[in-house]
Amino acid sequence: MHILFDLDGTLTDSRPGIINSIRHSLAENQLTVPEADALLWCIGPPILESFRKLVGPDQPHLFDPTVTKYRERYSETGIFENEVYPEIVDTLAELRQLGHTLHVATSKAEIYAKRIITHFELDRFFTSVNGSELDGTRADKAELIAHILLQQGISPAEAVMIGDREHDMIGATKNNLPAIGALWGYGTGKELMESGATLCARVPHLLPEMISSLE
Repeated sequence: MHILFDLDGTLTDSRPGIINSIRHSLAENQLTVPEADALLWCIGPPILESFRKLVGPDQPHLFDPTVTKYRERYSETGIFENEVYPEIVDTLAELRQLGHTLHVATSKAEIYAKRIITHFELDRFFTSVNGSELDGTRADKAELIAHILLQQGISPAEAVMIGDREHDMIGATKNNLPAIGALWGYGTGKELMESGATLCARVPHLLPEMISSLE
């Protein structure tokens, strides 16, 4: 089976780097800086989508500057304010031993995703690491999953998506893939089930058994 993993909130807890970089960007552009907990909704969706909401329609001239400031800090510092979730390494190893092929499917810019996967030595588990372009191309999860299926020659019948937010579940459903919600991430069980999750896993070590039940 081909298993597509989201990155932020699924493989790694990326909250500090993303939130710190967003708050830095807003401050640098003299915009209101929300408390960290008020920005948790930004973890998961494409970052360009988040900044469109943060900047708002009344100040479109600040969109590009805020994205630039975010990427300046994130690419140097924020990218490493991040850690692999407990049980992930052992779970990935078990899935590989069971004969599954693993792929990363993230709305994050691919250039950053590859650096993160390599930095945490997770690249040994993954056949491909897939993300968006900096201009937002393939940031939509449905578009990204379709791209991966095409590029890797994967049939939807032999794949499953694992992620922690509604975008992952919706993207999988649009491509006729089953999806497993990662409850250790940033989405709620209600969000995941209402957006199309086939199953939800409370912790990573439950994934091998759940995936077997889908085969």
